[in-house]
Amino acid sequence: MSVSRYAFLATGLLFCATGTAAAQETLTIATVNNADMIIMQRLSPQFEEETGIDLEWVVLEENVLRQRVTTDIATRGGQFDIVTIGAYETPIWGAQGWLLPVDDLGEEYDYDDIFDPVKNGLSHDGTLYAVPFYAESSFTYYRTDLFEEAGLTMPEEPSYEDIRGFAETLHDPENDIYGICLRGKPGWGENMAYVGTLVNTFGGRWFDMEWQPQLTSPEWTEAINFYVDLLGNYGPPGASSNGHNENRALFASGNCAMWIDATSAAGYIYNPNESQVADVTGVAAAPVAVTPNGSAWSWSWALAVPASSSKEEAAKQFLAWATSKEYIALVGETEGWVAAPPGTRQSTYDNPAYQEAAPFADRVLNAILTADPSNPTRDPVPYTGVQFVAIPEFQGIGTQVGQVIAAALAGNISVEEALQSAQEATERTMQQAGYID
Repeated sequence: MSVSRYAFLATGLLFCATGTAAAQETLTIATVNNADMIIMQRLSPQFEEETGIDLEWVVLEENVLRQRVTTDIATRGGQFDIVTIGAYETPIWGAQGWLLPVDDLGEEYDYDDIFDPVKNGLSHDGTLYAVPFYAESSFTYYRTDLFEEAGLTMPEEPSYEDIRGFAETLHDPENDIYGICLRGKPGWGENMAYVGTLVNTFGGRWFDMEWQPQLTSPEWTEAINFYVDLLGNYGPPGASSNGHNENRALFASGNCAMWIDATSAAGYIYNPNESQVADVTGVAAAPVAVTPNGSAWSWSWALAVPASSSKEEAAKQFLAWATSKEYIALVGETEGWVAAPPGTRQSTYDNPAYQEAAPFADRVLNAILTADPSNPTRDPVPYTGVQFVAIPEFQGIGTQVGQVIAAALAGNISVEEALQSAQEATERTMQQAGYID
């Protein structure tokens, strides 16, 4: 039995071989243009062949995906049958009734194999509303060859002062090597994913216990000045336009001495078919400034079925296929085990083939399982979420703040001006939403 046939049968939704309505379905899937999703799209003809279900793909840049999907979900537009969303949207949208529960994919799907923190992040009141395609935290990538040539040693748990010193030493723009690459592209899930962890570890927080915004606090000011100084002096040109994918390409091409970003990119960076630095990359923990709380983020990209879709059964067949143990094995067998979707299932990390191909596996798993969305900051906060605040208003707040932080990084305004603008905009939003007077 083939991998995809096994997953298809496991859903318990197989229709008779003579053909039914399900065999004639066309599913429209909205997904992000990350490496793992590109692999999913590339392998999906096997699902189509086995099931008779046609797939139409809408593959979008991260910020655009979020805008399109949010609009469609909130208006019940019905444009998409399957959407790629994350640990921020899923519980909120599930509570709104915008997503269908996905805890009925069959016994063979093996929900117990999925890590509990990942499932919990995609649930509301104990009901699962999305199934994880991959999960991630964040850590530090670095060029071992450049460190060795300079006589430097990366600690397993670096401080941000370590990072600054390394970046200064290794910055060599004349040879197209930059001391550090970091997200600068504005977006609540782009630059603010990284900046949120930076603020956390510098001792900052988005809101105090009365929901008063804290964006002009000394901790925010110190963190953002550090960020602008570090990336402005030792980063690549045009850093304010670089998001996850752009920085991943820069690092994989050998242009970055260090890169602090998603653990999920390790499969790409360590893949010699994709990366020029596969054999000279090391990883360390996400850096810490004054507190380890919230220094590394907690995230998963997941697949969900909008309540507005009229193709629930066929959509859940695809979810069962694309997030199953068998799909992970299919990726390992066809793309190489280093490229297997990380962070979701214990069986992946128990697999000797994955352990051998992915020298980063244990560190990735430890980062995912130790990130604590319920305790993301040094000082107490009324919210959960490491690099986001788990309230519906945060998508708009994070987008606005990301734009002014990017403007400061580009040198268009000062850090103080950016944070004052961010504070005022956030106060207005929280007042309109009734959190504060």
